[in-house]
Amino acid sequence: MMKYLLVIALVFSAAATPIPGPIVGCSDVHVITARASTEAPGEGIIGTVVTAIVDGSSQTVSREAVAYPATLTNYLISESEGVTAMRAQLAAQVSACPSTKIVLMGYSQGAQVTGDVLASRATGTDQVVAAILMGDPGHDAGTANAVSGLFPRAPGALNAFASEIESFCDLGDPFCAGGLDIAVHLGYVEEYGAQATSFVLNRIGG
Repeated sequence: MMKYLLVIALVFSAAATPIPGPIVGCSDVHVITARASTEAPGEGIIGTVVTAIVDGSSQTVSREAVAYPATLTNYLISESEGVTAMRAQLAAQVSACPSTKIVLMGYSQGAQVTGDVLASRATGTDQVVAAILMGDPGHDAGTANAVSGLFPRAPGALNAFASEIESFCDLGDPFCAGGLDIAVHLGYVEEYGAQATSFVLNRIGG
């Protein structure tokens, strides 16, 4: 497992996506993204999907990244801080813009953060119209496949959001499906980025 963690640190730390300046006022859609472990602050590799959504939508789409450690050391503490941060950012957004549609996105540790926020039914989750989870270590058997991740949620924890969630977890992934192929875990944006973009655009209404 340490070999897998080192590879993730090397790959994700090299892939950072800058976030454009904020939209003034309330947008039609707001995307909150949690990056993968060891990625530099920002949206990380999954930010390319966010950009595709912004570019492909006919609506105004604002975006922000979850401010959390995203570390492999003290992983559970880092993930918990991510949940706290995303919940706070989500609550602030829906308070300021109660009519804005919310999209949540996360990769790897960020996917676990995103799923855990939804499972907690945090303030603002009723405004979430779409959520993308890629390589979620919190994956529970039956969501994307029949194998659980390293830190599976209780069965059915995300059932209330079944229509809103698209979860990508391929067999062989060491973190979401107990596999042995680290390349599977690292390849979701390339493999499914277009599908994720299409799902979100459909959910937000174009």
